[in-house]
Amino acid sequence: MDSTRQPWNPGTVNRYAAAVISHLLLIVAWQLFVVLGHVPQFVMPTPLATLKSLAVPNYRWFDNSMATAVEIFGGYFLAVVLGVGIALLFSWWRWLEVLVMPLLVSLNMVPKVALGPLFIVWFAYGLGPNILMAFAICFFPIVLTTARGLSEVEPDLLDLVRTLKGSRLQIFTKIQLPGALPYIFSGMKVAAILAVAGAIVGEFLGSDKGLGYLMLQVQVTLDTPAMFMAVILITVIGVVLYGMVLGLERVLVVRDARIR
Repeated sequence: MDSTRQPWNPGTVNRYAAAVISHLLLIVAWQLFVVLGHVPQFVMPTPLATLKSLAVPNYRWFDNSMATAVEIFGGYFLAVVLGVGIALLFSWWRWLEVLVMPLLVSLNMVPKVALGPLFIVWFAYGLGPNILMAFAICFFPIVLTTARGLSEVEPDLLDLVRTLKGSRLQIFTKIQLPGALPYIFSGMKVAAILAVAGAIVGEFLGSDKGLGYLMLQVQVTLDTPAMFMAVILITVIGVVLYGMVLGLERVLVVRDARIR
């Protein structure tokens, strides 16, 4: 047995146990705050009252959760594919980066909330506009970090591979991509958080389904437990997406580091 191995290293059981304990402590603190502080339920419900709201069939929790998940994952996947693809084109043709990157920066400065009403006019209500809203918010970090990662490769190494008649695809898969993976995943982790915000903003502005839409409906009746439950489910969807990115990063980046 390796005596130098630390039990609290990332990836060990203890790390996950600590995460569970911290969340349980948060729930206990939440319960104590409401009960001991005599907080009215319409201001802040107890965890049990929040959980009971799941039993209300009119809220269609599963359908609304699935709609929000489709918006988040759809916008995020679209941003990753197009973001990495455009950054790759930038690495192949520097003139394209010089021409297009300033335009992307300017477009990124446009308040995404301002695009919501336009998306509704162009595409009406539904999943499509909300997917586009999530995409618009999380696209730029992926492009920026990926482009930087691809440009960090040593020019001498690229010249050597080109001298050996290496194709662009070989240069990308064997040299650029492995070196850029930490940058790519850095942008993907930031984008995962932004995708959740983008989808919910889209639902707030105009939608006929989803957890954000449900929050607006129950706000009228001051059903705070349902609002809290919607926030929790949105958080769970975001955590699942972020966890998938972390898992993929661990598989690809750590494996690449071991190969080297």
